[in-house]
Amino acid sequence: MKIGIGSDHNAFQMKEEVKSYIASLGHEVVDYGCYSEDAIDYPGVAFNVATDIQTNKLERGILFCGTGIGMSIAANKVPGIRSAQCHDVFSAERAQLSNNAQIMTIGAKVIGAELAKKVVESYLNVSFQGGNSARKIDQIMNKEKEHLLNGTCG
Repeated sequence: MKIGIGSDHNAFQMKEEVKSYIASLGHEVVDYGCYSEDAIDYPGVAFNVATDIQTNKLERGILFCGTGIGMSIAANKVPGIRSAQCHDVFSAERAQLSNNAQIMTIGAKVIGAELAKKVVESYLNVSFQGGNSARKIDQIMNKEKEHLLNGTCG
């Protein structure tokens, strides 16, 4: 898979460790920054990864910030994107299996790098199967389209 990865300065070190791990699993990794521990605002990184997923340049994204919350909120502002914050293996699997989340976010101040690697691997090792969950995802995406058409989303 082609995976976009990005972080803010709070999670730069974790992103670097996990980036190498993802590559070792055989995935192509595209790094959207940040590229040092110099302070940056995370929304631009999240928007860029989410937009490239929306336009099929990437298959999935993994974003890191201090808590994982801000990156997830920002990524979810891009129409068609489903981002899920995950800090354990079960949530990471369910983000994909039940919610078809194209992006997973992790908080570098919440879990350590070794657990983050396991969470990321769990997320990447499963694929959305549809079933009962497809109906629910369709409902969510239809609501988003309704708001976009009415100019009330964003």
